[in-house]
Amino acid sequence: MKLYTSPGACSTADHIVLEWIGKPFEFETVSREQRAAPEFRKLNPAGAVPVLEDQGYVLTQNMAILHYLVDKHPEAKLDGDGTPKGRAEVNRWLAFVNADVHPSFKPLFGATAYLEDPAMIEKSKAQARSTLRGYYERANNQLKGRDWIAGSRSIADPYLFITTRWAKATGVDLGGFDHLEAHYARMQADPGVQKAFKAEGLS
Repeated sequence: MKLYTSPGACSTADHIVLEWIGKPFEFETVSREQRAAPEFRKLNPAGAVPVLEDQGYVLTQNMAILHYLVDKHPEAKLDGDGTPKGRAEVNRWLAFVNADVHPSFKPLFGATAYLEDPAMIEKSKAQARSTLRGYYERANNQLKGRDWIAGSRSIADPYLFITTRWAKATGVDLGGFDHLEAHYARMQADPGVQKAFKAEGLS
């Protein structure tokens, strides 16, 4: 099994999950330029990470990869408490991060540069930060009285953690979100997270 990742991208969440599973795997970090190269585009025509290779099978899309990993390794118990409700809660919060939180960062990552108007670009970024604060308020409320977003440690936690890291780096106001901050600190202190970060050259 081999993961293609870019340091600090959403693919780092998959790297953390692989560390939590504890089975042998390979990984390769790829730059933006490498992702645009024809060789990588054969793996993923979108030129995006993550990409997972497993015995000739190539899988893309973060949610698909995360679910594939837990389905292959149910013993890791990263997909709820074994009940339909537990799995649904993991899916709820994984979808929240993937479909709501992650796309909202696009203006902060340059997606509105095409506007070619500094004032409009800054307005789009301000709106993105406001939207993201609302999403993180929901996550903070969910984390009250919980160590993990879905109740037990799951594939949703690394993805939430990585986006929280983006929020801190892009000026999203997370003030007052003590439960979210505790989750962030818990993830930072996790040995699997630290191992993945060290491997990807992240501080």
